Amino acid sequence: MTTDNSRLNEMTKQLRVYTKQAEQQFEQRTMSDGYEVDFFGSAKPFADKVQSLVDEWKPLASEWAIRERPKYVYPIQIKDTSENLTIIAVQAFQKDTKAKRFLAMTKSIDYILESMEKQL
Repeated sequence: MTTDNSRLNEMTKQLRVYTKQAEQQFEQRTMSDGYEVDFFGSAKPFADKVQSLVDEWKPLASEWAIRERPKYVYPIQIKDTSENLTIIAVQAFQKDTKAKRFLAMTKSIDYILESMEKQL
């Protein structure tokens, strides 16, 4: 495994953790009665953390997908997954987020990340 692949694998694992955290935030806090978003205290720092990692992960993941041609993971899915990660990082804190769509998005993200992890 090259150093790029091991770094990509680490980042992929961390993005799976962030996806799980966004899901838990949404289900356990955001959807609870009386929830008020603390934008600068929790929403923005989380979204910034995710965005920073996605910005580093996306080019490595795209190069890997083109070079290695993994099963069931294509460059367009890397692009979509990176966009979806930045969306859920923000939506996890918004009361008006549609639960069904949000959870479908987290499942989609996790499917791609898990597929990558297995093949890295």
